[in-house]
Amino acid sequence: MFGFIIVWLGQIISVLASSMTGFGLSIWMYKQTESATAMGLMQVAYIVPFLALSPIAGVMVDRYNRKLMMMVSDLTAVVGTTFLLVMYATGQLQFWHLYIAAVLNGLGNTFQWPAYSAAISTMVPKKHYGRANGLMSLVESGPGILAPMLAGVVLSISNIDGMTWILLADVITFFIAIGALLIVRVPQPEKTAEGQKESGSMWREALYGFKYIFQRPSLLGLQLTFFFGNLFGGIQWVLFAPMILARTNQNSLIFGSVQTAGAIGGVLGGILMSAWGGTKKKVHGVLAGHILIGISGIFLGIATGLPLWIPAIVMVNLLIPWINGSNQAIWQAKVAPDVQGRVFSARRLIAWFAGPLTPIIGGTLADFVMEPAMRTTSSLSAAFSWLVGTGPGAGMGLLTVFACLGVALVGLVGYFVPAIRNAESILPDHDQLKKIVETPATT
Repeated sequence: MFGFIIVWLGQIISVLASSMTGFGLSIWMYKQTESATAMGLMQVAYIVPFLALSPIAGVMVDRYNRKLMMMVSDLTAVVGTTFLLVMYATGQLQFWHLYIAAVLNGLGNTFQWPAYSAAISTMVPKKHYGRANGLMSLVESGPGILAPMLAGVVLSISNIDGMTWILLADVITFFIAIGALLIVRVPQPEKTAEGQKESGSMWREALYGFKYIFQRPSLLGLQLTFFFGNLFGGIQWVLFAPMILARTNQNSLIFGSVQTAGAIGGVLGGILMSAWGGTKKKVHGVLAGHILIGISGIFLGIATGLPLWIPAIVMVNLLIPWINGSNQAIWQAKVAPDVQGRVFSARRLIAWFAGPLTPIIGGTLADFVMEPAMRTTSSLSAAFSWLVGTGPGAGMGLLTVFACLGVALVGLVGYFVPAIRNAESILPDHDQLKKIVETPATT
C-alpha cells in the first residue's frame, strides 16, 4: 500500500490545483457567455476525444508499462493548461480556447483512468479494492473543499493577477504527480490464457474489450446502468453551475460555498468507503446508490438558496464514492488484470457515451425551452412554479428535478434484472482463471 499512497498523494496535490483552475475558469466562462450551452460544450470537447481513442488507449495500457501510460496522461494535461496560461497571461484568452484545453485534457484522461484502475489490481490486495477505490474517490472530491476557497482568495486579492498564478500552480503540480510516479514500482500483471488468446493486431485487441463485456450479460447490464445513470445525471451536472449562478445573480461566494459543501460530502463519502469498503454485496452500492442519489438530487432543483442546496449536494456527493467504489471493486475482482486496460476502456466508453449528449440536451432545453417558459406566464410555469419558483434559474431547477427522477428510476430497474442483481455470484473472480506459467529456457 505504501507505493499506492505515494502515487495517491501526488495525484491529490495535482487535482487540488486543477480544481482551483476549474473554479476560476467556470466563473470567467459564465461571465463571458451567460450560456448553459456554451459551458456544457466544454464537456463535449472533453468527452469526444476520450470516446474516440478510448479503445486504443486500453490496448496500450495492456501492452506497455502502466506507469508510463500514467505519465503520458499527466504530460498531455500539462500542454493544455500551459496553453491557457500563456493565452491568459498575454491577454488573448477567448472562451473557445477552453474547448481546446478540454480536448487535450480528454486525451490525457483516455490513458489515465484505465491505467490507474488497472494498476490498483496489481498494487493492492483484492480484499482492499473497495478501500483503495474509496481513497481514489478522495482525489476527485477532496481538493474541492479547499479549491473554491483558495481560488476565491487568490482571485480577490486586488494587487495580483490571481488567475495567472492559479494556472501556473496547476502546471507545477502536474510535475509533482509525475515525480511521485517516478519513485514507486507499479507491478505489471500476470498473463492469463484468456488474455493471450485474443492478442493480435491493435484493432483486434481494441475490439476485444467490447467483446468481453457483451459476452457477459452481468457486466453489460452494469454498464448500461451507468450509461442511463450518466445520461440523466449528466444533464443535472451540466445545469449545476449555471443554475446556481442564475439563481444568485452570479454570486461567486454562494457558488463557491455550494461547491465546497459538495466536496465535503465527497470527502466524507470517500473516507467512509476507505474505512468500510462498502456492503458485502457490492451491487447494492451500485443500485441503491443510484436510487438514493437521484432522490437527493431532486432537492438541488427545488432549492433556491443555501439552506437546501448544501444538505442536498452533501448527500449527493457522499453517495458517489459508494456507487463508483462498489462498481470498481466488482470489475477489478472479476476481470483478469492483463486485460483490464482494454476492458476498462470499453467499459468507460459505454458508460460515458452519454457524455456528448447531456450538454446538448441539458443546455438546449435549459436555454431555449425551460428557462424562457419559467420566466413568463406559461403552462409549464403554471404547473410547476409551486415546486421550483419562477425567474432566472427556475427552468434549470425543474429540469434538474426531472433528470434526478430518471437517475433514481435507473437504480430501481436494475433490481428487477437478475443478471445485474446477481452479477457477483454469476461471474467468477479473476484469481480463479487459468494463468500462463512461463518456464525458463533450457540450454
